[in-house]
Amino acid sequence: MLHILRKSWYQKTSTQKHIFILIAIGPALLGYLLFTLYPNITSVYYSLLYWTGVTKPDYVGFDNYVKIAHDHFFWNALYHNFLYTLIIPPLILIISLFLAYLLTYKGYRESSFYKVLYFFPNVLPVVVISLLWAFIYDGNFGLINAFLKMISIDIGEYYWLGHEKTAFWAIIPPTVWAGVGFYVVIIMNAMAAIPKSLYESAILEGASHTQRLYHITIPLINGVLRVCLLFIVLGLFRNFELILVLTNGGPSGSTDVVGLYMFNYAFGSKVGTATIHDYGYASAIGMCLFVILISIKLIMDKFLPDKTVEF
Repeated sequence: MLHILRKSWYQKTSTQKHIFILIAIGPALLGYLLFTLYPNITSVYYSLLYWTGVTKPDYVGFDNYVKIAHDHFFWNALYHNFLYTLIIPPLILIISLFLAYLLTYKGYRESSFYKVLYFFPNVLPVVVISLLWAFIYDGNFGLINAFLKMISIDIGEYYWLGHEKTAFWAIIPPTVWAGVGFYVVIIMNAMAAIPKSLYESAILEGASHTQRLYHITIPLINGVLRVCLLFIVLGLFRNFELILVLTNGGPSGSTDVVGLYMFNYAFGSKVGTATIHDYGYASAIGMCLFVILISIKLIMDKFLPDKTVEF
């Protein structure tokens, strides 16, 4: 009789546990299915259509993908994506690593304040950051032109975001500035987990700050740096809001990226010299972007394997 009661109590407890888990993760799982998985699956179908989002869709098969192969605007945007990927992630990682090391091991009393200060851009909306840098680059009252004039370099009313030769490079500083603070905090937390005894031993051996950084810190947080690099690279391909506000891909497509090009096609903004609205073609671009992101992840796993060191 006691055995039966124990079994009944166990089954009741197990059922309650499953019900609790379902209630706990149900809303999040439902949101993921409705707003992430379902749109991604339907995008595969939409990529086979010509559809403005309003009119009746026409099935065109793989014509959208054939069009992408001959679309020089798409390849120009993809080229800019790869250029930004070669330049911005190393800058963000190097600056973040340097600042995190200073704040963690130099013992500044103001470290907590600097940590908040560096993280501040991540609290601001992207639109605010974009408008802030638009004022900095402005030709009439921008800070850059004012600074150059102060040191006797008068370039007149030069609009940095309005010229093809400078617009592309002008996107890099705000992107780096907006991203550094987040990774400073992550890297600082990873450094804080390293045993102090390792550094004490290195100091007794006469190791400099540079030697400690390269031979102790970086190897022990290699896994964290790898994840940070992955987030930065994937974010550069997916996010385009800053470029949308600053230049909208101009002038003459010199700052266009794949995400922005897809957005413009989907919502009827100006693409090249014409205003086009084709949700099906935008979905095909999104599928190409998905394949690119998966390929980048696999390449990084191949050439940058996780070498996390346990201590």
